[in-house]
Amino acid sequence: MSVTKPSLPKGTRDFTPQEMVKRNYIFDTIKTVFRKYGYAEIQTPSMENLQTLTGKYGDEGDKLIFKILNSGDYLAKVDEQLLTNRDSQKAISKISEKALRYDLTVPFARYVVMHQNEITFPFKRFQVQPVWRADRPQKGRYREFYQCDADVVGSPSLLNEAEFVLIYHEALSRLGLKDFTIKINNRKILSGIAEIIGKPELIVDMTVAIDKLDKIGLEGVSKELLERGFTEPDIEKLKPVILLQGSNTDKLSSLKAVLATSETGLKGIEEIETVFNYVSRLKSQISNLELDITLARGLNYYTGCIFEVKTNEVAMGSIGGGGRYDDLTGMFGLKDLTGVGISFGADRIYDVLEELNLFPAKTVQGTKVLISNFDEKAELYALPVLQELRTAGIAAELYPSSAKLKKQMSYADAKNIPYVILIGDDEMSSSLLTLKNMQSGEQQKLSIADVLEKLKTV
Repeated sequence: MSVTKPSLPKGTRDFTPQEMVKRNYIFDTIKTVFRKYGYAEIQTPSMENLQTLTGKYGDEGDKLIFKILNSGDYLAKVDEQLLTNRDSQKAISKISEKALRYDLTVPFARYVVMHQNEITFPFKRFQVQPVWRADRPQKGRYREFYQCDADVVGSPSLLNEAEFVLIYHEALSRLGLKDFTIKINNRKILSGIAEIIGKPELIVDMTVAIDKLDKIGLEGVSKELLERGFTEPDIEKLKPVILLQGSNTDKLSSLKAVLATSETGLKGIEEIETVFNYVSRLKSQISNLELDITLARGLNYYTGCIFEVKTNEVAMGSIGGGGRYDDLTGMFGLKDLTGVGISFGADRIYDVLEELNLFPAKTVQGTKVLISNFDEKAELYALPVLQELRTAGIAAELYPSSAKLKKQMSYADAKNIPYVILIGDDEMSSSLLTLKNMQSGEQQKLSIADVLEKLKTV
């Protein structure tokens, strides 16, 4: 019988112990900032009912949802004519009732509706879990990846948006990123733009197109707008708006003139100004907050401020994004509950930190010290030493069986263990342990108390 070579589905990955230490450094840093701003952690299932997810991400998003086939003979109850017609869209509802979650926001909205009598509003939660998208894998884009989300529902205050700006700034700064841009826009401004060119019904088509400006350029956006029902005169009206230059104040001043006849557009400008004022009062040193009119975020459920974060140090897509959604829970029967949330793209952040060599040396360290094992007598002597090290909070291992020194040193090198304690007849008779620095090769004879003190400080 032939043996099938094991492989992974495209867009998924295994993570080594070394990689997991780095990933947890990212997760722990972001979680610490979330908690600092009053957010509490929840988790939701990996799969949701398909109807929970469908229709929440727009047509393009719906195509990227991973559907799960029903258990058992899932074709048995499907109409034969439906199978003959080979219409996959109509067949999906018959053969699939569940799907892997596409993001964490829609499952969170579902969670709020189901637990509305148990939670206190405003409800501030964060969530760090994997999501799945049937996208084409490429650098920085995976089919299975983690999101780090924070959302607050039940509060219309724009103070929430301002604090999200601070959360982005603090978390990414703590991770060592120095040159990144927090982009902000407002869907009401985009709606106002669609109004003044006389195409309010094409707001979604407009936002999907202009959101691609940095990828396909103005010519590509213009071509797509024409394909989506806009005319050349419409595009000429749009160009000066989507190509706005200058400071945030300059852009807002220009927009006020352009959107003077749009109540919706002016409301969006007012909301952006309020967020800027809050940020200024909270922390005036954030200079990388930029109003970007082309930012649309492409998702239908955003209704107010929207965010996107990009690093300028590495060629990478967005490493964070989010926005205000006033009617998301209404889709599940809970009306008039506004919410706003953001997400960190942990996998992309990992790639950025790796490329820039920003992971702290202590982050990648696992075991700090290995105790040698030459024979049964040395092993028995080492056991209480091992326990003392661990009681003191020092990550320690005892080589699990007697072996030659070279093999044990190779093990320590392979695991990047910085120190080795050598225990032989001399050490046992003198009660002084030999501590070897694996990087310098230096060896010291120390009491167990001195070993503990030294390892605590390095």
